[in-house]
Amino acid sequence: MSSHAIEEAARCLKCKKPLCQQACPVSTNIPEMARLIEAHKIDEAGTMLFDNNPLSVICALICPHENQCEGNCILNRKGEPIHVSTMEHYVSDFYLSRMKNKVPEASIEKNKDKEIAIVGSGPSGLTLAFLMAKKGYPVTIFDNHDKIGGVLRYGIPEFRLPKSIIDRMKVSLKEMGVTIRPNTLIGPNITLDDLFIDGYKAVFVGTGVWKPNRLRIKGETKGHVHFAIDYLKNPEVYDLGSKVVIIGGGNVAMDVARSVLRHGVETSVVLYRKGADQLPALREEIRYTKLDGVQFEFYKSPVEITREGVLYQNTSFSEDKEGNPIFEVDESATYLYEADSIIIAASQGPQANIISSSKGIDTNARGLVQVDRSGQTTREGVYAAGDVVTGAKTVVEAVRWTKETAKAMDDYLMHL
Repeated sequence: MSSHAIEEAARCLKCKKPLCQQACPVSTNIPEMARLIEAHKIDEAGTMLFDNNPLSVICALICPHENQCEGNCILNRKGEPIHVSTMEHYVSDFYLSRMKNKVPEASIEKNKDKEIAIVGSGPSGLTLAFLMAKKGYPVTIFDNHDKIGGVLRYGIPEFRLPKSIIDRMKVSLKEMGVTIRPNTLIGPNITLDDLFIDGYKAVFVGTGVWKPNRLRIKGETKGHVHFAIDYLKNPEVYDLGSKVVIIGGGNVAMDVARSVLRHGVETSVVLYRKGADQLPALREEIRYTKLDGVQFEFYKSPVEITREGVLYQNTSFSEDKEGNPIFEVDESATYLYEADSIIIAASQGPQANIISSSKGIDTNARGLVQVDRSGQTTREGVYAAGDVVTGAKTVVEAVRWTKETAKAMDDYLMHL
């Protein structure tokens, strides 16, 4: 890995107008990272990456690089793009073990009476905690799980994102003075009003999207039917049998399809109602899913789940005269696809624990929290970012918007 990072840094053209940087949601300075690696200034490179993106070490592993930095590398036009992810992860992983977590006493003294509550410790919550703790604000993270990380820990398989990275980030946060309160659900018992009564000057909501979407077909309550987001929290507790069907075609479906094979299942099948070229999952994820031996069944639309498996009808796609896609279902016949267990991966939405118990926070038709460009909700002093605002997006998108929210929150607290 280290030699590969050095080689990639040497291959980088260090473009004056880097398309890779322009395609990165947080504008990571990739040419400068390559220059610093070549100059053996890895600490400086790590500092630059962390200051720009506190979750750089994670994004290096799970970002959709093919759609962003690597996909826009100019070398893509004639050959192999620079493996930005390799350089970024090597530098960021090294830096995480060496980063100086001491917050300046002057900053602590300046902001000691402006305590911040962060609800949720997923990508947005962790990002805000790092950014605000670095400025000397007292930060308390509340999370309803026993460990921090949110979707990073409970929604991404170990083989894609080692949980040890999140554990190391926790150490850094605590060294910066961040307090973590696990197993605490904000909403039904402790409300946002309680937080303000107890002296918190601002609250950040980064609770993500944990409510699985249903297919709304008969049979979803059967004992051998599970939701992807629930399965990924703790795969070890599930006894799925030898053959599993995953309904869905996104990245989460790919994660589940690969995970079940690593937990004793013999046959893993992705059932999708459209064609192979219409899978929403990233090409890289699909490639590795196929490499792992997962089977794909296309043009099959589930209509019911039974004890024996999934009842489906065949589908087809065509185009009208204007080139618009036409999706059709052949309702004349229904077929059974046998399976011991079925896992539904049809995305997920926000839970209403906080909204249902708090006044003044508006949501849209999907139940997502409404904010302005700075992440301010419709209630003063309450901010939000990440999936609870945008719906399920990438980690780097959560970082991007949380950085803007951190600036707005800092400005708000400075004027109290």
